[in-house]
Amino acid sequence: MITEKIKHILIKSLSLNKVQVTGNNNHINIIAIDDIFNNKSEVEKQQMIYTQLMDYITNKTIHAISIKTYSLKEWKNNQKKIN
Repeated sequence: MITEKIKHILIKSLSLNKVQVTGNNNHINIIAIDDIFNNKSEVEKQQMIYTQLMDYITNKTIHAISIKTYSLKEWKNNQKKIN
């Protein structure tokens, strides 16, 4: 399944602490969590993810992507707001 492949690619290439990937080939939702996102602009964070998935994007295996990135602290704070 494409979501498991994407998750594996992101964990392996970026050594992310946590990644959640849902959706299908038409639309992929990614939540990526790690301190590599500290002190990065939103554009830089997006580019980090897109770069790893470029082959899937250019060959149209993936049509659209929604990406949310968090540092570990941001994720912890975000979770407190949800609960």
